Amino acid sequence: MFGYIVMNKPETKMKDFDMYRSFYCGLCRELREKYGISGQITLSYDMTFVIMLLSGLYEPKTYKGTTRCVLHPVRKQPVRKNVMTEYCADMNILLTYYKCLDDWNDDRKYVKLGYAKLLEGKNNRLLKLYPDKAKRIVELLDELSALEKEGETDIDRMSGIFGHIMEEILAYRQDEWERSLRRIGFYLGKFIYLLDAYDDVEEDVKNKDYNPFAKKYTMEGFEGEVRQILMMMMAETCREFEKLPIIKYGDILRNILYSGVWCRFEEVSRKRREEREKEHVGSI
Repeated sequence: MFGYIVMNKPETKMKDFDMYRSFYCGLCRELREKYGISGQITLSYDMTFVIMLLSGLYEPKTYKGTTRCVLHPVRKQPVRKNVMTEYCADMNILLTYYKCLDDWNDDRKYVKLGYAKLLEGKNNRLLKLYPDKAKRIVELLDELSALEKEGETDIDRMSGIFGHIMEEILAYRQDEWERSLRRIGFYLGKFIYLLDAYDDVEEDVKNKDYNPFAKKYTMEGFEGEVRQILMMMMAETCREFEKLPIIKYGDILRNILYSGVWCRFEEVSRKRREEREKEHVGSI
């Protein structure tokens, strides 16, 4: 995953941040216990959001505890885990494995191939647990890869494919909430794909890697156009979210959806403005 769906820490209460952090640590522990260190390094804030969204909707029994952490060795860290933690850990491994294979097929990056080999045995078990989801995710990644090789510039089409991948992940079960969860996943996935492309465009162009914004990022008004598109994606995401009967963790989820998702965009925009100002001053 990409790590864009995060909390805006300065805008949240400490107790809410501690709750959020305990689910993040729970996912970290789940990945380590089920998949070892190779699974643990796939940890992301994006999937932590999915855990809390599904937990707030379905309210499964959640287990609390503490754990030792290499990053915080002084004291034990609070941990929360439930069936959504297990599910999202599985989805994280599934998506990472096929994304690594896709990167290997596209760019022949041996690091990606090696990582895929580490996850291969773990992924084989998941194929039996989630055959339909795995098949759909592979089809979508293959489609995305093929269009990238063709240099497709239709951002709606490209982001939509990743939106369908996230749609599969959020559709936890077939019930009355499936439609809203799928729509949240779809628009959130489009947001993630587009923000990642916006974030990486300069580096991708420099390295001659694919980016759907490669031909537009130097045009006047590019940043404003991207901001507008991203706002549309999040407006649809939030509209569907508000249809769900979520009370538990509601404040945390709204912090993420209405504020946290913009943290990276604002950071990248600020850095690029500062760089342009330095260039302007230097040319005077």
